[in-house]
Amino acid sequence: MMPWDGVVEFVAVAQTESFTQAASRLGISTAQVSRQVSQLENRLTTKLFYRTTRKVSLTEEGAVYFRHCRQVLDGLEEAERAISSLHQSPQGLIRMTAPVTYGERFVMPIVVNFMEKYPQVEVICELTNKQLDLVDGSYDLAIRLGRLADSSLVAKRLTSRRQYVCASPAYLQQYGVPETLADLNQHHCLIGTNSHWHFDEQGKEKVIKVQGRLQCSSGLTLLDAALRGMGVVQLPGYYVNEAIKQGQLVVVLAPFQQAKEGIWALYPQNRHLSAKVRLLVDMLSDELA
Repeated sequence: MMPWDGVVEFVAVAQTESFTQAASRLGISTAQVSRQVSQLENRLTTKLFYRTTRKVSLTEEGAVYFRHCRQVLDGLEEAERAISSLHQSPQGLIRMTAPVTYGERFVMPIVVNFMEKYPQVEVICELTNKQLDLVDGSYDLAIRLGRLADSSLVAKRLTSRRQYVCASPAYLQQYGVPETLADLNQHHCLIGTNSHWHFDEQGKEKVIKVQGRLQCSSGLTLLDAALRGMGVVQLPGYYVNEAIKQGQLVVVLAPFQQAKEGIWALYPQNRHLSAKVRLLVDMLSDELA
C-alpha cells in the first residue's frame, strides 16, 4: 500500500461532506471511496469521520489531518501548474478581488487590457470593500488600499496614495477653517467606513475620532456631499484632486497630512504565483505607477 492511498478520497469526502458526492467528483464508485477511506483509517489507527445516515463530518483528528492533506494536495497542483506555465502562454482562470471604486476606475481597465493581450486568460473579479479571505475563497489575487493588517499573505506594493482633508469654500465660509486637529470636533465630518481619521502631529501618528451626519462606504457619495458644502471629508487624492485643482474643494489641516500610503497586490504565500498572475501583477504595477 502506498502512503498516498486514500488521501485524495479522504479530502474529497471532507470537502463535500458526502461519500456519494466525493465519488461523483472523482469519477469512481461510492464503494471504492468508502473502501479507500476505511483502509486509510486502519493505517492511521484513527477514526477520521463521524458517519450517520444523514451526515458525514470530520472528527477532531480528521480535521487536523484534513488541513495538512489539503496543503499538500494544493502544493502538488500548484507544482503542476508551475511546470505547465513554463511551456505555455498565460491561460486559465484568475480569481481576484478589489475595492469597488478603485477597482472600477483603475484596476479593471488594466485587467481588460491584460485579457486583450492574453486571450486565453479568464478573470472573475469581485469588487467589494470587504476584505475577503483569499485562502478560503480560493482567490489568486487581491488589491488592497492603505494600511495592511498583519497576515500570512504576500504583499507587493503597486503604487501609493495620499489622503486629503478638504471642504468646499462655501462650507468653510459658513463654519470657519479648522486650524488644529482639535477643531474637527466643531465641524460636520463626512465619514467613510472608518470614523477614525489618521494624521501626523510632530512626527507621531495622531488618530482622531470624528462625528457627522453622514457615514457611507462610497467615496463618490462623500465627495458629492463635500462639493455640496455638507462638511469636511478625508479622501484619497484620486477622488478629490480634480475638485481641488478647480477650486471646488480646499485642502485643510495640510501640516498634519500623513505620508503616502501603499496600494498593494496580495496573494497567499503557500500558493505558487502562476505565470498569468505574475504577469498581471507586473502590468498593474507598471500602469498604476
